[in-house]
Amino acid sequence: MTVAASEAASRAAEILSRPTSINGLTVPNRIAMAPMTRMFSPGGVPGEDVVSYYARRAAAGVGLIVTEGTYVGHDSAGQSDRVPRFHGADQLAGWTKVADAVHAAGGTIVPQLWHIGMVREQGQPPFADAPAVGPSGLRIGADEPTGKAMTRQDLDEVIAAFAESAAAAERIGFDGVEIHGAHGYLVDQFLWAGTNRRTDAYGGDPVARTQFGAEIVAAVREKVSADFPVIFRYSQWKQEAYDARLAETPEELDAILAPLAAAGVDAFHASTRRYWVPEFDGSDLNLAGWTKKLTGKPAITVGSVGLDGDFIKAFQGEGAAVGSLDNLLDRMERDEFDLVAVGRALLQDPQWAEKVLAGRVSELAPYDASSLTSLS
Repeated sequence: MTVAASEAASRAAEILSRPTSINGLTVPNRIAMAPMTRMFSPGGVPGEDVVSYYARRAAAGVGLIVTEGTYVGHDSAGQSDRVPRFHGADQLAGWTKVADAVHAAGGTIVPQLWHIGMVREQGQPPFADAPAVGPSGLRIGADEPTGKAMTRQDLDEVIAAFAESAAAAERIGFDGVEIHGAHGYLVDQFLWAGTNRRTDAYGGDPVARTQFGAEIVAAVREKVSADFPVIFRYSQWKQEAYDARLAETPEELDAILAPLAAAGVDAFHASTRRYWVPEFDGSDLNLAGWTKKLTGKPAITVGSVGLDGDFIKAFQGEGAAVGSLDNLLDRMERDEFDLVAVGRALLQDPQWAEKVLAGRVSELAPYDASSLTSLS
């Protein structure tokens, strides 16, 4: 290793090894594991392979693990019989083992609570035949409803389901929860004008479109302890509309984030495809940077960290070489955001955090899409 490479490796270890806090939780370093759907939980029950999968990464130095998306307890929350659920005796018993193993390995962990809304999953037998629901029954890109516009009763039931799953998370020993409000799923369908055509209190201007998400946050906050962290993940882009945007200006973004922060969000997880891309003209801040600046809350950045290209290409089967961390470290030195969530690079190399924190970046493994087909 050259002198320059050695200095860069030492810098990465120093910057990323600092502890940080989210409400009452101390995270031992700045590295988080991004939530990634794996579909290795038959019947929605996480088994011993799932326990090992998360514990292995905690043992290798990941400070905060955000689990794959887990369905809340509502029939419309999702279809796949292999996606884990965060409700039910067997399911929660499995998650208890996951949390215990992660803690024994020295990590912290939060479940990501999820409702897919109008998005329909493919390739797996459904466990529920409930109709697709959303703010207006619209799929992304559709002009006419193909699902059910949610009634007041539907809204109340889904809000309660999120709150009950959050309470269960605290009860079985998790360190917080993350609400999935990104990527075109249910909460995001309310946030985005493209899928929210409602004319009641839950639709219209950006603040009104935030009402449903804010009520979920408030209900969760009421069900858990005051120092139990509540994280909210959001994005501009959608799974079926990568160029979609919730906000074109910082002012518009502030209108969306402020009600969520006021409702009880402790940290925001700002999902982007490429973390190094500035979010608005006239500033180098990325989405997480703007989020922290506007709300004053801790922010988590994510998006192709550790890869030399767009994670979408990696997801579609293309490999990716190890990417430089210099831009990330520059931003963290400026306190642009507080944590960095690593996705596919950590999926490929379970020791990614250990290697970075020990200054062994030269040992990082390049990404191979075949890592998506197994749980290890």
